[in-house]
Amino acid sequence: MIIYNVTINIDESVHDKWLEWMQETHIPEVLETGKFIKAKIAKVLVEEEMGGITYSIQYTAENKEILDKYYAEDAERMREEVSKHFGNKFVAFRTELVVIKEYTAHSFNATEYLFTYGTLQEENIQLTVFSRTLSGFSDTLIGYKLSDEKVVGVYPVMQSSNEPADFVNGRVFMCSKKEILEVDKYEGPAYKRVKVVLNSGKSAWAYISSTRQPN
Repeated sequence: MIIYNVTINIDESVHDKWLEWMQETHIPEVLETGKFIKAKIAKVLVEEEMGGITYSIQYTAENKEILDKYYAEDAERMREEVSKHFGNKFVAFRTELVVIKEYTAHSFNATEYLFTYGTLQEENIQLTVFSRTLSGFSDTLIGYKLSDEKVVGVYPVMQSSNEPADFVNGRVFMCSKKEILEVDKYEGPAYKRVKVVLNSGKSAWAYISSTRQPN
């Protein structure tokens, strides 16, 4: 993908008329050339010393060859239209941006802190449970300790010790409420989910032993 970016500073005396014309006429006409997949217009949040209001209009093309075809077949005509309507009331410069990689946020609200100390820190497990990898931060849970016994002899399990000197180091991740329910399924009956307060002061979910064990 390649982005054809047009940055325009428009004089305030024609700003409203220009903005309406760009949205209702010019940008749709550029898209109608068939050279671009999509377009967006954004206001640049800066106070220009020279005055005026600055916008960035970004048109996305599949590749450089298609963009070059736009230059050859359509660009001059489109630029003349802008000049015909707004004369010397604007300044424009153009740049080309090559898209290296696009990232899309997952469509959920990550509002829950999850304190982890075992396999949930492993990327392959995260992909299984969350269908994504998580980025988090280190924190400590005081008054808890890891049990000497592991679940099925393999998986660590935490228990309350009521001793301030005991602590467990771990990683904290942000998850959605729906994802927390998926973690419930992953942890299974050997663990129960409880709310804890971490050393950082953050309130988080944590999984501890579901059976009461001696301190």
